[in-house]
Amino acid sequence: MDKLRIGILFGGTGEEHPVSVKSATEVAKHLDTTRYEPFYVGITQGGEWKLCDGPGPDWESGTTRPAIVSPDRNVHGLLVLQDGRYETIRLDVVLPVLHGKHGEDGAMQGLFELAGIPYVGCDIGSSALCIDKALTYLVVSHAGISTPTFTIVTADEKVDGDELTYPVFVKPARSGSSFGVTKVSAKEELAEAIETARQYDSKVLIEGAVHGQEIGCSVLGNDGDLIVGELDRVALTHGFFRIHQEATPETGSENSAFIVPADIPAESAALVKQTAQAIYRALGCRGLARVDMFLLEDGSVTLNEVNTFPGLTSYSRYPRMMNAAGLPLGAVLDKLVALTLTGTAR
Repeated sequence: MDKLRIGILFGGTGEEHPVSVKSATEVAKHLDTTRYEPFYVGITQGGEWKLCDGPGPDWESGTTRPAIVSPDRNVHGLLVLQDGRYETIRLDVVLPVLHGKHGEDGAMQGLFELAGIPYVGCDIGSSALCIDKALTYLVVSHAGISTPTFTIVTADEKVDGDELTYPVFVKPARSGSSFGVTKVSAKEELAEAIETARQYDSKVLIEGAVHGQEIGCSVLGNDGDLIVGELDRVALTHGFFRIHQEATPETGSENSAFIVPADIPAESAALVKQTAQAIYRALGCRGLARVDMFLLEDGSVTLNEVNTFPGLTSYSRYPRMMNAAGLPLGAVLDKLVALTLTGTAR
């Protein structure tokens, strides 16, 4: 039986480039090469696409060739430059191990749609919805699910700090991994926090603080047939969760730990899982996503955020939760490929 040819994209031009490389490194370790023939395409922070031997900290130093996904459906795969001429590599499916801007926002998904190549994960619409926290909150609240209170701040817009109830969180509307997020306890800190967020996005959110336990839920599947992993709870000693910005996240966080399964009552766990699936469906997610929520003292839940291609690093939450439910990363990858090839009409 012929192996499936799978294009694995990683890196990217956004701030989550290093996280993407680490995620792809784990994918490479767990991908079943008796079933798949992988073609690794790294995207540099400068935007160059290169076919390479595989991901890793020094992937750009190895043997590379310029390569792109062709939008021409007759090619149906990669155009690779070799000795001044382009050769084609047909792909059966693409796994975009890309996080954040230009990875999870629908831009890359649009390229795959043009190319006619099946791809793992959410489509253009759900990717664009979920990368924008304001749009996510609007859709989810319309579905009757609680979200944080928020104010949208557009480019160069001024905010009256006296009108806010502190603390608040100031964050880029379209970014991830807590990049550009600041907890603001007084109006004197507001202007600097907004400028920090604007380094990552011109659209900024000011969210009212939610007092509750942060609970994560990993979701896998399409439409009505969904699998959820074990929940996790983020146990904080101080501050707020931002592990991808620490110097050595592989060795743990300086202010947080993960408890898997989450040490919460069974009825609370059931509510979180039920709500996570409702959010996943309301936003039109497919393939995979991690839905993060707050569990409040009164037993209710409020959405925090949705990641349509969550981290798959050695220290990431999504694979840890799935593994605790009996699905190691290799099995998750098999399931994602099968879902893509059998459960999509793109």
